[in-house]
Amino acid sequence: MTDAPEADAALPEYTFPHLDAAALSALSAETLAVAAGRPARGHDTPVNPSVVFSSTFVGLGSVGEGARGYARFSNPTWEPFEEAVARLEGSDIPALLFSSGMAAVAAALSLVPVGGVLVAPAHAYSGTLGLAQAKGARGELELRSVDIADTDATIAALAGADVLWVESPTNPMMEVADLPALTAAAHAAGALVVVDNTFSTPLGQRPLTVGADVVVHSATKYLAGHSDVLLGLAVTADDELRARLLGHRTLHGAIAGPMEAWLGLRGLRTLALRVERSQATAAELARRLEGHPAVRRTRYPGLVSDPGHDRAAAQFDGFGSIISIELDDAAAADALVAGLALWLPATSLGGVESTIERRRRHTAEPATVPEGLVRLSVGIENVDDLWSDLAQGLDALA
Repeated sequence: MTDAPEADAALPEYTFPHLDAAALSALSAETLAVAAGRPARGHDTPVNPSVVFSSTFVGLGSVGEGARGYARFSNPTWEPFEEAVARLEGSDIPALLFSSGMAAVAAALSLVPVGGVLVAPAHAYSGTLGLAQAKGARGELELRSVDIADTDATIAALAGADVLWVESPTNPMMEVADLPALTAAAHAAGALVVVDNTFSTPLGQRPLTVGADVVVHSATKYLAGHSDVLLGLAVTADDELRARLLGHRTLHGAIAGPMEAWLGLRGLRTLALRVERSQATAAELARRLEGHPAVRRTRYPGLVSDPGHDRAAAQFDGFGSIISIELDDAAAADALVAGLALWLPATSLGGVESTIERRRRHTAEPATVPEGLVRLSVGIENVDDLWSDLAQGLDALA
């Protein structure tokens, strides 16, 4: 049996240094993912933040700004995750955690005024496009669709715009935008810039640092990283924009559960390791896929042959872990997906497991996405095991 600890009086006096805001800002992104959002240090304090399960909070007097009051307004479990992601994206004010990526997208789209103009990529997350199109059909906004990789055409569409929405790379076509040029042009036109950074993560690019106004994430994907929670995040360095996004979250009830928030932060701690592994594997798989006779086209920004390669090399700190390939037709794509043993036939992305799907199986996917396009989300498995499974499926087609 272990003896009981001695009384506290027998312990020496400790002074624990801590990381203030200035010290945190000097850290690399890889270290921030581990160090940010930790509880204050003290003797016998926990290393990790606690999960707070409470629907309400004790208080007297008015419930105004800064008061917890009720769990739809605030929960202590959200805050470490919000702090950590804000630091990763280069903001000094906390991010906002949402119940899903779509909830964060909806909050960001609420920044378009009624009757305003939204410029958005023709290829993007289908949920984003679906919500924007529904708003357009109701007369809430005017939607202008652009090829986000065509800088001149996108800038031409910005006249009178209120918000420019950017995905780079786009989902699932992997088009790469000239984000600095588009951000400058949008601001010159009087428009806000919102960037969905789900694919790249803050390790690949930090849009706020080149002038973007808001960054959104489906934290379900890489940030949480284990395909076990639904979460979204919105990040801004502008206090007024954050207040508007917070108001949307509060009034629409788009809040995360405390357990999901805690799991999301736990997943974030290994982000750098997961991205490093999956990105290296994706680069090698893309190289092999490009040379396979059954593959008509491989889209991955890390390939020198990819149309977005030069732009991605200049803007990104890594080429990501998503690959899109085009096969002859839908039948070939469905046969490949069905014939694999290791790759999981599932939607979503960014988990530790590798997933694969034919994107046009979703009826909401734009018609300009080829029927035979297959999106691969590369996980952290052994590269040769993943390739062996892919190769046998592709060989059967060839």
